[in-house]
Amino acid sequence: MNNQPEPPDSQHAHGQRLVRKTLHAPPEVFPSLHSHGSAEEELAKLVVNAARQVDTLQSELADRCTWTARDLSHVATGTSSANPLGILQGSGTQIDILSARRSDAIAHLKSVMAAYQKATTAPSPQPPHRK
Repeated sequence: MNNQPEPPDSQHAHGQRLVRKTLHAPPEVFPSLHSHGSAEEELAKLVVNAARQVDTLQSELADRCTWTARDLSHVATGTSSANPLGILQGSGTQIDILSARRSDAIAHLKSVMAAYQKATTAPSPQPPHRK
């Protein structure tokens, strides 16, 4: 039985796309490029997890926005009465929180990718110092 989460659909795969754009491959390939238990493998796993977190938050944000838009549409067409507490009062706060969490997750993913790139890029040979 595979305990891996299902890959997000392409509409919500912002983390996946960011990794592909930056590192030129899907995140799942990177751990297998390194020795088991190595620091590079651990960083690669962090890239995978950070990309999944961005994708999860993007999906949650899109769902919340869709639900809110549907609720507002029902009110606008008269098929539903407005919530006396306000549709946007509850949903707006949730959308703001999810948006902030997604922004933080994207910043974290970019940081992890930069660390992975730095750790896996061979240093350029330095010319000998002349006296």
